Parts: sequence; C-alpha cells; structure tokens
Amino acid sequence: MTSQVSSPAEQADETVVGEQRKEPGAKDVRRLDRVIIRFAGDSGDGMQLTGDRFTSETASFGNDLSTLPNFPAEIRAPAGTLPGVSSFQLHFADHDILTPGDAPNVLVAMNPAALKANIADLPRGAEIIVNTDEFTKRAMQKVGYAASPLEDGSLDGYSLHPVPLTTLTVEALKDFDLSRKEAERSKNMFALGLLSWMYHRPTEGTEKFLRTKFAKKPEIAEANLAAYRAGWNFGETTEDFAVSYEIAPATKAFPVGTYRNISGNLALSYGLVTASRQADLPLFLGSYPITPASDILHELSKHKNFGVRTFQAEDEIAGIGAALGAAFGGSLAVTTTSGPGVALKSETIGLAVSLELPLLVIDIQRGGPSTGLPTKTEQADLLQAMFGRNGEAPVPIVAPCTPADCFDAALEAARIALTYRTPVMLLSDGYLANGSEPWRIPELDELPDLTVQFAQGPNHTLDDGTEVFWPYKRDPQTLARPWAVPGTPGLEHRIGGIEKEDGTGNISYAPANHDFMVRTRQAKIDGIDVPDLEVDDPHEARTLVLGWGSTYGPITAAVRRLRTAGESIAQAHLRHLNPFPRNLGAVLKAYDKVVIPEMNLGQLALLVRAKYLVDAHSYNQVNGMPFKAEQLATALKEAIDG
Repeated sequence: MTSQVSSPAEQADETVVGEQRKEPGAKDVRRLDRVIIRFAGDSGDGMQLTGDRFTSETASFGNDLSTLPNFPAEIRAPAGTLPGVSSFQLHFADHDILTPGDAPNVLVAMNPAALKANIADLPRGAEIIVNTDEFTKRAMQKVGYAASPLEDGSLDGYSLHPVPLTTLTVEALKDFDLSRKEAERSKNMFALGLLSWMYHRPTEGTEKFLRTKFAKKPEIAEANLAAYRAGWNFGETTEDFAVSYEIAPATKAFPVGTYRNISGNLALSYGLVTASRQADLPLFLGSYPITPASDILHELSKHKNFGVRTFQAEDEIAGIGAALGAAFGGSLAVTTTSGPGVALKSETIGLAVSLELPLLVIDIQRGGPSTGLPTKTEQADLLQAMFGRNGEAPVPIVAPCTPADCFDAALEAARIALTYRTPVMLLSDGYLANGSEPWRIPELDELPDLTVQFAQGPNHTLDDGTEVFWPYKRDPQTLARPWAVPGTPGLEHRIGGIEKEDGTGNISYAPANHDFMVRTRQAKIDGIDVPDLEVDDPHEARTLVLGWGSTYGPITAAVRRLRTAGESIAQAHLRHLNPFPRNLGAVLKAYDKVVIPEMNLGQLALLVRAKYLVDAHSYNQVNGMPFKAEQLATALKEAIDG
C-alpha cells in the first residue's frame, strides 16, 4: 500500500498532544502524538493478520510506524496456554519514530493467556480490551488464575474494557450460513474494526483486502466484512468507549516521495530483484525453508517475470551448492538461511572463497544455539560469519539496520560480490525480517549501476607469444579474477576446491604459492571500498555508542532521550563488518569511552578490542527480544556517569 507525502515545507504539523474536540452529537476525540498497540491471542486467533491490516491502513494514512510481530515456534501450540500466545505490536506516530515502543498503551487480549503473558509490559493507566467470552473458569485455571482478573481488582490500575467479542461476532453473523465455530473465527476482524474506529483508521484497504483474499469464497469474505463493520459500529455506539483518538500524519518525518509499508524480508527480496536488473543478470535462489528466512523464498518465487529462478532444495547443502553452480554459470546467485543453515553451508562457502565467485549468503539470524528460538531474534552469528569456515576463508559482511534498509543492504552486498568476485554474508535478523516501517520507493536514477563484464577471450600472453586465458589473473585495482561463463570458446579452465596456482588456476601444492594465494584472497577483502563511518556527535561528547544491525532503532531512540535530557553522547552505526571502515580506529580512539550494545554476549566488542586495542564496554541481551529504548538509555547514562 502506497501513500504520497508532500514536502515538510508544504504542510504544517497541526498536532497538539492531548487536545480534545467534540462535534455536536458525537463522542470526544482526543489528539495524540503517538500510540503503541499490542494485539495478543492464541496463535490461531489471527493476531498477525489483524496487526498487518491495522499496520497497512496506518501506513496509507501517512503515520510513521514500527512493528514487532511475536509468535510461538510451534506450528500450533496448545490453545489457551502461555507458550501459545501470539502478539503483534505496532507503534505509530505523527513524527519520526525508530522502535515498536517499549510499553503498549493499549492491549487487546483475546483470552486469559494473552492477558497474563502481556500484562507485565503495560504501564499503569494503559487501556486493556479483553474478550470476556474466553474468561471461563477452565481457561483461567489453565494459565494459573485462581480468580478472574476481571473481577478481583488486580486490573484496577488500568482502563479495562470488557467486551464479549465472540458473542458479538456470532450475533453479527447470524444471518450467514455459518456454523458457530466458523463465525467465531471472524472475531479478530471485529476487534480490528473496533480499534480502527478508536484510532480513525481508513477502512477501504481492509475491505478490498478481504474481498481479494476470499475471492473464491465470497460468503466468507462478506462474513469477515460484516464482523469488521460490526466492530466499528460497536465502538461508535457503546457507552464503554467514550473517547476516540486521532494521530495526525507524520508530514515532517519523510522526504518527498511515494511510500509503502514494507517488512525487512520483503525489502530484501525487492533489493535482490533490483540488483539482478541493475546487473543485467538472471537471479537464482537456491534455498531450503527455515524460519525466519523462508519469506524470501516465498516472495522471490512470485517474480519469474523479472528473470528470477527459485529452487527449493532438499537440504541446506544442496541449496547453496545449486546457488554456487548458478554463480559459475553467470547468474546473480543467492542462498538464504538462518544460523543453523549457515553451519551446514560453511564448506560450500569456503569453496566459493576458493573459486572466487560472486555469491550472496543471506543469514536471517535467530536465537540459538542449535534449533534455539526459531521465532525470536538475536545477533549471535557475527563470529560465525567472520570465522566459521576451515582454513583462511575471509568473507565480506554487510548488515542492514532497519526493515527498509534491507533493500539497500541487498544492493550493497551484490555490489561487493560482483565487483570483487567473492561470496558475501548479509546478516539480518528476525526483528528486521518480520518488522515493518514506511519505505520510500527509490527512483530509477538513484539505483547503482551493477553491470559486470564477463571474460571474452585470452587475457595473458606467454613467453612464446601464445595468447591464453588465465582464470586467476587479477584486476590490479580490485584483485578480482575474471568471470568466465562456461561454454565460451577458449576460456576452458579447471575449478574445484584444491588450491590453485596463481594466474593459471592449475592445481598447486607448492608452499610458496599457497601462502601467496591465502594472502591475496585476504588482501582482496581488506581492499574492498566501503564508506567511512559517519559519527553523529553534535556536542563533542566523550562517550561513543557503537552499534550494528537491528540495534540501530533502540540505540538511536535512547540517544535521543539522553540528549533531550541534556546529556552529551555520540553515536555511530556499522553497516560493513568485514572489512571495517578505514576510519573506525581513529573514531574509536577519539572517545574516552566506547559502549557497544549487542543482542549477543559481545561479539562485535571482541572484534573491536582485538583489532584496535580499545577497551570497548559491552552491553548485552540474549532474551530473544530487541532492546527497549529506556533500557538502553539507562545503561548509556550509567556509562556516561561512570
């Protein structure tokens, strides 16, 4: 869904926080600058769909937004249990925001488990909308409630709205030829309609979506529409909701352009397709499904019209093997996975290093080790990406920082792979992959030129004057070897994992040649052209906070809070983790203190300490969830004062 945003100079921000107005005969309308909503229920209650639809309408309205889907790893966890709770958090505002928010202002709890699993995150005074139909004695006992929390006074500090969502939904659909169980499935649409009324969200997009989604089952489509409208009308007529809320479009948050809401995995997919078009190469994806990377395979399979070929392999090793074969054949080759899959692909990544062929290895990180936390987020694959292969097998590493930035990171990874003839690791994570935000669709003239020149003929002259093709004769600037498409006359050459002789590419066991080739491959990676690290330091601070990947949003939000409170702190964020920007050492040495927050036990900090001999301080979290801005602000304040 797209929306056109005018220049900030063209529109004035009329938002007044807390302003109330009341039209004749209507309910009170209160204007807010931002709201954080969390939908929570069983994994079968449709909370992700509900959140997605609310997000899409919010994006079309023009608010800035950030989302945090959170769901169980089980395909269908036991109904009504704490491990089975699925939630979707959305933060939207009339100004630039960076995170899904620390604490919800509104919780929609579809059952007792959803209430119990999320109540600790709510500040006092938050609104709670509960589906009272699900608060049966058995359901409450299943999650440890001895008495009903709706009646025992434990929720007195909140604004509680008890709503019989199931009953109201069934009543609204009584004229449809549906069983009670079928009608109950639409209660998420009733809840969506109610929240859409509360926050003045557009409705046209959702109505169109439902008709499209259920085009082959028009009665189901109409039933969902009826439930959605019934929820809206319930908000309009019930006395329990005396106030609705308006959050104005974020007119000053966006440069001029056409925007759409986008998730990290979708942005990555579009970036890969765009890279293939800019390189004028067919795109090949060899992949094996794994959470949270599978959506990239699903999306790319839809784009055969752009020359995309997707291959769902029988396992991780076959997936990258096919991708490397496609790279040898002249395609922009990609393999997607998560941490466990990277471990299985490591030998073939090493082969790609030896063959010096362009290959994108996309790792959507998740909690580990082993199977770990499949649906939770973590940044713990950095050292695996850096060193997780046998022998000296250096690989460039690129990391996006926001969901929308995944598009640009894919283009950058492709640039490096194609220019330097090397596999490249792209480290996203579950938080970025599933989260979403507004993305400005770039103009064609803003996209990089990624075209490559394949080898066409002989490139070396022997002492006797014979012209031959040497597959490992390097470009003097990039140290990249020529890319020869199989079947090109005169360019026949040997490939394989055994060490090659410099230039000729013949098998060589000579010690001096191996030493030379190892150092040359390392020099190629060290010489990759990456931009200098930019530092945000308006007040000549003495403390620097350095981040990478998805910590960008929470770190930036925390830095803003500290500066608003009068503190002086500098911020820098790494996109390129191998090689590091050339000015990183000088940047680090310019500050008395360096703090590195990571969702691991200090992997970037370890690299920084080893390479630059800087006493960087780690602040770490590995609970499967992203940092909260207030949490980081407190930690950084302690670092400033310490």
